[in-house]
Amino acid sequence: MNDVSSRPSARLWYPAVLAMLAAIWLAMLLLGTGRLDAQVYEMLYAGGSPLLVRAARLVTSVGDPTVMVVSGLLVAAFLALRKRLRLAVALSLVMLGGRALAELQKQEVARVRPALEPHLVHATTFSFPSGHSANSMIVLLALALALAPQGQWRAPLVAAAVVVSMGIGVSRVMLGVHWPSDVIGGWVYGSAWVLATLRPAERLLAVPFKH
Repeated sequence: MNDVSSRPSARLWYPAVLAMLAAIWLAMLLLGTGRLDAQVYEMLYAGGSPLLVRAARLVTSVGDPTVMVVSGLLVAAFLALRKRLRLAVALSLVMLGGRALAELQKQEVARVRPALEPHLVHATTFSFPSGHSANSMIVLLALALALAPQGQWRAPLVAAAVVVSMGIGVSRVMLGVHWPSDVIGGWVYGSAWVLATLRPAERLLAVPFKH
């Protein structure tokens, strides 16, 4: 099996991308809730448009962390039934571990949700990072990278996964329950988690991913 992480080009871009994502996460943690965060929040807040509120609620329900993870586990169960048990286990570990770490971040950071506008959906946990953003990115990106064969379909599927996760994250700001920095922090954490864990899971479990 040809492991792309062993290629000279991958040795350069792989740690660089992870470092960049980590830097963005740290910036969102340290610089969030400030003036710029509030301005973007107010721009995206959908409270004045009932149609946008309904659309945002629909999108945010699809991106619920439990819905995302359970959907991913159902795909893993299907793979197990198709005798791809190691791939199913690897994906399950990535998705469950990613969610657990996202929840740990929330508890440790303990950032309060924005109170600039009324919340348009119920939200009780801490704010950073956005669980909807993090878990949707983890599940969708992991599935796209693991299941899409190398070739013309892989890039569009990965792009679709990122776009859907971005829509889910934006819906959280539109509904007033997250700072934009919470959402960006969730996206970059989710991306970094998948990039950092998917290949080690492949090597550990000898999963026949195609690259």
